[in-house]
Amino acid sequence: MAENIDFDDYFVPADEEHVKREKSRARKLRKSQWWKNILGRGQCHYCRERFHPGDLTMDHVVPVIRGGLSTRGNVVPCCKACNSAKTHRLPIEWDDHMDRLSGRDSGKP
Repeated sequence: MAENIDFDDYFVPADEEHVKREKSRARKLRKSQWWKNILGRGQCHYCRERFHPGDLTMDHVVPVIRGGLSTRGNVVPCCKACNSAKTHRLPIEWDDHMDRLSGRDSGKP
């Protein structure tokens, strides 16, 4: 678990070309049958709640702005609430948020 670490100290935004290229790849990936099948399952990758497929978004596990790629291994279906909460962070960086969603106590004051 990430304790007392400010990951923003290590945050180096990706260059504009990378972001532009990966956003274009994400648009193409959203149109693929593979992605439509993933959405059809109707489940948020993070909170595990069920949603209508139209209410799920494509989330980059490693955000594009952090150098992530628009590939099958780096995109997951995500509800809008989780996507908004995650922002540009890696999953480990919002572990407390995930603990609250699952009802676990992180043990932090």
